[in-house]
Amino acid sequence: MTKDVIALTPKMPDTAALLVALAAGGGGLDAAPAGEGAVVQLLGAGGRPLVSVEAPVLVQVPGEAQRLLGTPSATPVWWTETRASTAVPEAAELAGAVAGRLAEVLGGTVWPEGAGRVTTVPVDSEASAAPAPAGALPTVDVVTESTAVVLADRPVVPLTAWLSDVLRTTASFGAALHIVTPAHCRLSLPLRTVLTGAPNRWVVQDPACGYYDGLSGAVLAWQDGTFAPVRDEQGQTRLAEAFRRPATGPGERRLTVHLRTEHPAEADTLLGGALETAWHALTGAGPAGWGTAEPVNLPWSPRQFTDLARSRMPEPTLVTAVGRPERPALATVRVTRTATGVEEDVTLSLGYGPSEEVPLGAVEELAGALVTGHGLVSMLVSVGPGRRDLSLTPRITAPAVPVSFTLGARGVTEATLSQARRPPLALKPVQVGPERRPGLHYPLGDGTDPAAWETLSTLLT
Repeated sequence: MTKDVIALTPKMPDTAALLVALAAGGGGLDAAPAGEGAVVQLLGAGGRPLVSVEAPVLVQVPGEAQRLLGTPSATPVWWTETRASTAVPEAAELAGAVAGRLAEVLGGTVWPEGAGRVTTVPVDSEASAAPAPAGALPTVDVVTESTAVVLADRPVVPLTAWLSDVLRTTASFGAALHIVTPAHCRLSLPLRTVLTGAPNRWVVQDPACGYYDGLSGAVLAWQDGTFAPVRDEQGQTRLAEAFRRPATGPGERRLTVHLRTEHPAEADTLLGGALETAWHALTGAGPAGWGTAEPVNLPWSPRQFTDLARSRMPEPTLVTAVGRPERPALATVRVTRTATGVEEDVTLSLGYGPSEEVPLGAVEELAGALVTGHGLVSMLVSVGPGRRDLSLTPRITAPAVPVSFTLGARGVTEATLSQARRPPLALKPVQVGPERRPGLHYPLGDGTDPAAWETLSTLLT
């Protein structure tokens, strides 16, 4: 496993502090930039990368260290990741020494506890004499013609900035990213979102079958330079037994709101309003922070979010927003320029424990607010099993069940109000929003009857 060690410091790791940290390998190692300057690597005698040090990130959002590392930390805090190569035995200890020196100089702590050692680690392994291939991706453990493999072992594997870079790079070459973890690891929702669908995979190590897909449960094997499903004589895949174990604690649930809005592409258009409205309606407060990667590091600001999306157009922008630690909530927002304006695709997830009430009674009022003031195109609300902390385990989970569907004013106009009011179903929609351009809100149930999926299918048809 690639060894991840993180220094959490109250002060910014400046040049002097980084030089002290990088000296942990003694005078025989070289340092060189990688990843367009976002990474500094310690190199062995032959140019082999031993340790990669990511650019420090100032995390100003409370609760991110607890969410991703399982350890509390005061905010703001500087988050500096070091990652050891799997090719050299001494590299893991060297990564801990680099992080330990940073923490000592700047008065911080190291995750995992006990990993930071303020020492010099001599690197004598012959493996250090093998140079990295030209154009190698920083911190990627295995690269073949079709697949980049990243080995990870941490409580929650997040969508970090470097992992986003790896995803973009592999996608540009038509290659896959396979993240390999032990069975005790979980994925963050943003990382699970970008891994959805072939050719990318979450590969879980399992003593019984070797490897299986953490999202589908299919038993996998290393074949022709990639992880692929093992098939029997009939061409069928096999489900790993470990995947069948319960994924959540008793009574834990997740409320999911998928909504799409459309805005005119004008100079005064401000994004994030629909997300903010939904967050307030369902939690009583707005988002706490946002960012393009994890840990989420910036205090919530619709203006800054809008400025970023505008600067990237016509390319789409994907961001993550998080709530306060006491009320687990997380959203991914994709902003896209269309022929008629700007579209926001939002997936907001909220976690609840056995004794907590899911606020289904607030959904109808939320639908009206989104139709009235935020250009709602559609909204689907569903409830299903899910961990309260919103991370994902490599276990089978029952699908969520639809609670309601809302059609915005444009869709109602296209279908005509008279037809949209009278679906061939035993349900009565509620008119929401302005009288002249209303939307329709269709209650589908309380999230306990799977037949709601058939009702939704008939409704959309």
